[in-house]
Amino acid sequence: MNYRPLGLKPSKALQGFINYKSAEGLSPTTINSYERDIKLWLTYQEDVDLSEITSRDLRDYLNYLRTEYTPRRLSGKNDKPLAPKTIRNHWISLCAFFSWVTMEFEISNPMKKVPAPKFKEPPVEPFTKDEVWEMLKACEYKEEAKTDVRRRFSMRRPTAKRDRAIILVLLDTGLRAGELCSLSIDDVDLKTGRVDVNHGVGGGAKGGKGRVVYLGKVARRSLWRYLIEREDGQEPDAPLFVTVQNRPMTKNALRLIIKALGEKVGLKKCYPHKFRHTFAITYLRAGGDVFTLQMLLGHSTLEMVKRYARLAEVDLENAHRKASPADSWRL
Repeated sequence: MNYRPLGLKPSKALQGFINYKSAEGLSPTTINSYERDIKLWLTYQEDVDLSEITSRDLRDYLNYLRTEYTPRRLSGKNDKPLAPKTIRNHWISLCAFFSWVTMEFEISNPMKKVPAPKFKEPPVEPFTKDEVWEMLKACEYKEEAKTDVRRRFSMRRPTAKRDRAIILVLLDTGLRAGELCSLSIDDVDLKTGRVDVNHGVGGGAKGGKGRVVYLGKVARRSLWRYLIEREDGQEPDAPLFVTVQNRPMTKNALRLIIKALGEKVGLKKCYPHKFRHTFAITYLRAGGDVFTLQMLLGHSTLEMVKRYARLAEVDLENAHRKASPADSWRL
């Protein structure tokens, strides 16, 4: 039975909320984001009984984030205000927290009267074929060395095979950065190209939703060439990709690898998620359907897939007509 203890304050309720979300199987990134956002709210909000917090209090807080809050960034660029999308994320965290409070303690939900902050979706920018090709070439050699003693020369990069495999796997599967970093060798079948993105926290799938994606022949061959040179390349539980220190690949390490390769060929906006955009749009332009793409990407709704479809100039009405059982079966 739900009950509301006397003097229930947000600071005391927070741990219960985090425990509940952890039990749902959400990723550590999502859990940390919830906790960070609620703790920031608690630096603004007086720690009073939860039943005393009003919709106006919460609207005032979101306005504070928009107009007065000074963020602390690792880059040191603290003079820039929070992006509208970030403020929307704080609103989402507060909605989740008060929905849990309402369910657990039967307290009215003040977030129901707090409208979602509006923000403009950033443009989806895929890589071009030429850009990917230039990045693959950049994997092979270091910058050209210049000396007075001998001719100019370029040395092969020790991580060439790994970085080439990373690019092709990201491009062929549309995996998120966290999903790629969570893969073990046993998750990939190099004979069939099947890649199992596992359920739960350990699998890295967003929201704990696992799925199956596939690699083509080129990506499989590249991955095989990378793994045969690793001492642990036959160990099922070993990470699929490792750093130069032979540690499991992290999202930050992956981001830096892709950024460095992009800078090497003159690309300013170069990050792992851009391969996901490229996979989705290329898949649709090649004749893939939006419903299969939704499953391959692991989206719970068609909203993001619709954005890809618009960019790929795919006719959603025609796609549904082809997939309609009632029509195709001529019932």
